[in-house]
Amino acid sequence: MQQEFSFQVSPETAGNPEAVKHFVSRQYGLPIYEITHVEILKRSIDARQRNIKVNLKVQVYLQEDFEEKKITTPEYKNVSNAEEIIIVGAGPAGLFAALRCIELGKKPIVLERGKDVRARRRDLKKLNIEHVVNEDSNYCFGEGGAGTYSDGKLYTRSKKRGDVNRILELLVAFGATNQILVEAHPHIGTNKLPAIIQDITKTIIDHGGEVLFNSRVTDILLQSEEIEGVVLMDGRKIVAKKLILATGHSARDIFTLLYNKKIFIEAKPFALGVRVEHPQALIDQIQYHTAKRGEFLPPSSYSIVKQVKGRGVYSFCMCPGGIIAPCATSPGEIVTNGWSPSKRDQATANSGIVVEIKPSDFAIFGDSPLAALKFQQEVEKKAWIAGGKTQTAPAQRLVDFSSGRISSSLPETSYKPGIASVELGEVLPGFVYESLQKGFIEFGKSMKGYFTNEAVVHATESRTSSPVRIPRDRETLEHFQIKGLYPCGEGAGYAGGIVSAAIDGEKCAEKAVLAMG
Repeated sequence: MQQEFSFQVSPETAGNPEAVKHFVSRQYGLPIYEITHVEILKRSIDARQRNIKVNLKVQVYLQEDFEEKKITTPEYKNVSNAEEIIIVGAGPAGLFAALRCIELGKKPIVLERGKDVRARRRDLKKLNIEHVVNEDSNYCFGEGGAGTYSDGKLYTRSKKRGDVNRILELLVAFGATNQILVEAHPHIGTNKLPAIIQDITKTIIDHGGEVLFNSRVTDILLQSEEIEGVVLMDGRKIVAKKLILATGHSARDIFTLLYNKKIFIEAKPFALGVRVEHPQALIDQIQYHTAKRGEFLPPSSYSIVKQVKGRGVYSFCMCPGGIIAPCATSPGEIVTNGWSPSKRDQATANSGIVVEIKPSDFAIFGDSPLAALKFQQEVEKKAWIAGGKTQTAPAQRLVDFSSGRISSSLPETSYKPGIASVELGEVLPGFVYESLQKGFIEFGKSMKGYFTNEAVVHATESRTSSPVRIPRDRETLEHFQIKGLYPCGEGAGYAGGIVSAAIDGEKCAEKAVLAMG
């Protein structure tokens, strides 16, 4: 017999399977000798009070053997000779679209402008150490896309968009720990993701799909506003009637290509700001109300939102026990982002702190659908100039930032290219700078100890989401103007993270296959 229970226990109890078993026995009057196994289904931390609790949902097995469920991939078909679908981009949206195509009996041809994971690492090393930006191989472009180096956070609020658990189970089947099915805020870790991505790519190829690296798309072939195929930088033509465009939020050349071909796109609001780094121990003290975290609690995160003069200021992509990475996709710009390894065991915590950017803010660039992109680009260029025209990021200590004074010294940072002391009012648009200055003070009121000069502010955090939307039909997901074009994922404005992008990739694949009959 099996019974399901939900309850709260101390972190110490939650971290000890035998202690959980005895708690269940006492709490629900079940003889300990009858409990053969307690399986944790869901786990979350409640740190709202000083006495921290862990919420557990468990399945209790009474006088019944427990057999662990083995999660496997679907029965993928061999699609070597099947009808083809072009997928541009090998990030989460593109890869999961390709898997779904195979599952439904169609052949995906995945075109990725960047390199495979192993070759990509060499370019990341050059970016971090020599400040050399490879436009096709960086933290955003290459096998797995930005998802490979985006920390592996899998939490999403997009549960209405599709089956979140299906995506998580697929990731487990490809090598992720099954704990991502249990944790309220699941996380894989940047050190674990590359092997998972490589396994997905191998599966696509083994079942007859194609994955072509170093294959940047430079043109889209149209005939009477219907997809005919694409042209690659080396002149090759790939022909197919269906095109899933899953290029991510940083493929500015694709947005420009669509604009030049008069394919309808539109500017969209986004957010822009800075990335702030604190000692992880300090964030733990603030969030857990204790001098030391202890072994039974994970490194703490935070999520915070404030309104400053009618404008949202909020944390984004918080990385406990993580590092800040240089995420520029072209020379002449500074872009920061953050990630954590699976154990989240680095000494610092970082988070994007961003300000909402409204259409009226980028109206200075006219009514072009690329206006928001140009606004974003302008700030990134200013950061590059302020940092000395290298990948050195302009920075200030946090209190100095809100006081408008240059920091006389800067703390050590996890950002490998290094930081330079700059008054960030020279880099950020005035309203962004002022909103952040006031916002940090308000953050400090809610999180006592957050507003400190132990923290350092890095500019810029500017790629929170796509500054362009590629409109599509609500039901068919096809571009309303171009037949056979399926704008997909973050770059098209329809996702915001690994799981939501993967869900959108699957949905676009399903609609494309359905339209093929």
